[in-house]
Amino acid sequence: MDTDSSITKKKTSHTKKEDVEDGNGRMPLESEVLKRNHVTSESTESKSVTAQKGHPSTSAKENEDKDKKLQETNNGSKQNSQDQQETVKNMQAQEMEEFYQNGTKILKRSRDKNLRKDRGYKLLVKAADMGSTKAMERIAYALLFGDQLPQNVTAARDLFEALAENGSHKAQTALGFMHATGVGVDFNQPKALVYYTFAALGGNFVAHMILGYRYLNGINLPQHCEAALVHYRTAAKYVADNVALNGEILTEKVRLTERAENLSSNGEIMDLDLYQYYQFIAEKGDLQSQVGLGQLHLTGGKGIEQDYEKAFYYLSKAAHGGSTNALGFLGKMYSEGNEVVPQNNETALMYFRMAAERGNPIGLTGLGLAYLYGRGVPVEYEEALKYFKKAADKGWVDGQFQLGVMHYTGLGVKRDYKMAIKYFHLASQAGHALALYNLAQMYGSGTGVVRSCLTAAELYKNVCERGQWTERFLSAYFVYKENNIDSAFLQYLFLAEQGYEMAQSNTAYILEYEQSALLSKTDCYHMALIYWNRAAAQGYSYARIKLGDYYYYGYGTKADYETAAIHYRLAAEQQRSAQAMFNLAYMYEHGLGLEQDLHLAKRFYDLAAETSTDAYIPVFLALCKLGAINFIQSVHYTNLSEVWKQINLDRLLWPHWDLFLIMILTLLLAVLMAYRHG
Repeated sequence: MDTDSSITKKKTSHTKKEDVEDGNGRMPLESEVLKRNHVTSESTESKSVTAQKGHPSTSAKENEDKDKKLQETNNGSKQNSQDQQETVKNMQAQEMEEFYQNGTKILKRSRDKNLRKDRGYKLLVKAADMGSTKAMERIAYALLFGDQLPQNVTAARDLFEALAENGSHKAQTALGFMHATGVGVDFNQPKALVYYTFAALGGNFVAHMILGYRYLNGINLPQHCEAALVHYRTAAKYVADNVALNGEILTEKVRLTERAENLSSNGEIMDLDLYQYYQFIAEKGDLQSQVGLGQLHLTGGKGIEQDYEKAFYYLSKAAHGGSTNALGFLGKMYSEGNEVVPQNNETALMYFRMAAERGNPIGLTGLGLAYLYGRGVPVEYEEALKYFKKAADKGWVDGQFQLGVMHYTGLGVKRDYKMAIKYFHLASQAGHALALYNLAQMYGSGTGVVRSCLTAAELYKNVCERGQWTERFLSAYFVYKENNIDSAFLQYLFLAEQGYEMAQSNTAYILEYEQSALLSKTDCYHMALIYWNRAAAQGYSYARIKLGDYYYYGYGTKADYETAAIHYRLAAEQQRSAQAMFNLAYMYEHGLGLEQDLHLAKRFYDLAAETSTDAYIPVFLALCKLGAINFIQSVHYTNLSEVWKQINLDRLLWPHWDLFLIMILTLLLAVLMAYRHG
């Protein structure tokens, strides 16, 4: 608060100074000029009279010289005033930018609610009051999503419209989203597409993602793979450049359909109590916890803030304890440099060598990069190749990626596109963003492979979904945990528009199971059907089953058993879903949307039990029911008197079988009596 007040005072002092200059600087100059002009005219008249009396008058040249000097003085005064005004404007612009940058830094680095609200957004509000368009854009999004500011969709819309008129591509993207979903405005897909197109032309990468997804899947646009490729490639290049410069952003995406029953403790987000436990045992000397916490703070993950100071602290403790991974990560920190650890090639090489001597793949990759780019050592491609191979053989994805780069470019090895694709594929299977981008480039241009627009577009899409905008997943999850349904819904909905399958399923889940104040219950089912459909089209089996349920029960659409059976069959055949197999069996059993067939029903029940152990009990009960139905039907169609006549018990069992039966029953009765008295 002290900093804010001092900055405010500084701004006020500049304003007062400007007012003083305008009040006491400009007006006296004008009075002085008028006074001088008046004196000049009087003297001219007197001199003219003198001349008439025979006295010599002042020459015209002298008068011109005086007027010229007077004009120069006047111009100089005006120039000084303009310079002073320009200086004040520059100082205000600098102050405004400082407010914006400091506020943005807090919002980016901290997940503390109070800090974000009391410091981050307050600084942005100050910048916005001074005319910062970027600050206004962030505040408008905060109002739309209810991010530390009271959610106000109407105020957000008004601010977006004002910004869009001035050419803000972020505001145009937001208005496109609102018209596409009917949030805060009338549902209008053509208008949404216009806004998205103008935003993309203005350089908005989120708009490029949205258009790429729509062209790829034919959503309110003709399906056009090449158009989708252009949009996705533009956004993917930005993400790849950012990853190459700053490293990949690790953001956990929580699937609500799988975490609804246990939101406070899941594998994606680390609970505060668990984090404090790891801190405790790390301080006690547990190497694994020290390395884990160091790596989490180095990259930011599982909901933990990126903090280079804590990362260096824990990694240093682990390195002293003998952890080779910690040595490798410390080398990485010194190699890249940050605000805590200064960039130092010699120190980085020391740590990399210590780790590499013990066979650590992080250290081996670090040495390979040092020799590849000449960081502290001469450039030697053969040495780099050697270290990358050792790291790749240990399954380290960075080593695999660098081997792909060397084979692609022909550095230290003969250029070989097939080998490059091999290593890029290996690295991409672990989710390496740059490997995915390079594969997309090769499939898009047909380099070393048969060109495939669809494959390239899907790969570019995967890269785009690793951009900085992914951080909204975490924000949406945290507000959902706090039961702020409207805020979570809009944030997931915005991500769903960008083509994230998980956001689409989360949006549909909230629409079905939570009541948002922004939509009626009827609209919720209809909208949920749309997003279950989009998630299912991207291969999510649970969404495909939900589509079957919606058509089976008539949620958001007319009941249609045949369409329901089609969705269940797709989920059963393509994703091997036990639930879908069970549902298909039930429909075959009762002849719903399918011709009744008890044999096929039993077959799908058995498949469901084989696919998932969780289905064993429901399948057992269903089979018991099916067996009872079979027995009843067989009895119904059988003449029991004829069967009884044909049965000869003496021949089927043995002679005197009735005596043996009486004996067995007597023994059983005796045992029961003895058990009862005992």
